[in-house]
Amino acid sequence: MTALKRVLPYPLLFLALLAMWLLLMQSLSPGQILLGTIVAFGGCWLMVALDPPPTGLRRPVAAMRLAGRVFVDVFRSNVAVGSIILGSDERRTHAGFMSLRLDLTNRYGLAILAIVMTCTPGTQWVHYDPASRVLMLHVLDLVDEKQWARIIKQRYESLLMEIFE
Repeated sequence: MTALKRVLPYPLLFLALLAMWLLLMQSLSPGQILLGTIVAFGGCWLMVALDPPPTGLRRPVAAMRLAGRVFVDVFRSNVAVGSIILGSDERRTHAGFMSLRLDLTNRYGLAILAIVMTCTPGTQWVHYDPASRVLMLHVLDLVDEKQWARIIKQRYESLLMEIFE
């Protein structure tokens, strides 16, 4: 282990956290740089304490396809949620919960799926039971549960399995 790795075990995480801090504070003052450095350094050592298992990106092209799909779906969902909110009262009566059994077991893939489901307007990751591998979602426009299951499994889960498993 090099001397730099002993002091700063995750240099890219350090830089990302420092940049995020400075962007959030909207300042490049010496005090904010120092405080951001302390926060980023602490974040790196918290990551050491968590000791996450290493992972690799097996298929970068699949990751790019996933990013494109998420971008398009977030845009479409914004339009759909806007039409539901601004539309008639009957349009708002289709919200509900659904359960879906996932084949994906990789913890990083599940984390990304949770982020995708939560950042897409109109869907919310509610609960995941790792023993039964059942995901519970809340969907604002739950007209056809089978269609939602197909969308999640075909558009997201299959690519995440290709990337991580």
